[in-house]
Amino acid sequence: MSANHDTADTHDKDDAHADGHGHASLRGYLTGFILSVILTAIPFWLVMTGAIENKQAAAIVVMIFAVVQIVVHMVYFLHMNSSSEGGWSLLAMMFTIILVVIVLTGSLWVMYHLDTNMMPGRHDMSEMP
Repeated sequence: MSANHDTADTHDKDDAHADGHGHASLRGYLTGFILSVILTAIPFWLVMTGAIENKQAAAIVVMIFAVVQIVVHMVYFLHMNSSSEGGWSLLAMMFTIILVVIVLTGSLWVMYHLDTNMMPGRHDMSEMP
C-alpha cells in the first residue's frame, strides 16, 4: 500500500507542473528578490558615484536596468511564461510592454518639451517657436 501511495504522490506532483503553470516556491521568490535588489543597487551606485560621466549614457543604462527588472518581476513574481494559460500570459506581457513604451516615450517627450518651452532662462529666446 505504501508503494502505491508514493507513486500517486509522485504522479500528482508531476501533473502539477506538466500543465505549464509555475508554482511559487521560496527559492524562486528569493531569487527574484535578490535579482531585484542587485538591479536596483547597480544603477543607484552608477548615479551616486558618477561612474558614467555622460548623463545621456547614464540615463540609457538606468533605463536598460529598469527594463531588465520589469522582466525579472514578471517572471519571478507574476510567474509569466510563454506556455501558461494558452498564450494569455504572453498576450498580457505584450500588452504590458506596449503600455510601458507608450508611457515612457510620452513622459520623456512631454518633459523634454516642457523644459525647452517653459525654461526661458536656460535657452536663447530667439530659438523659441
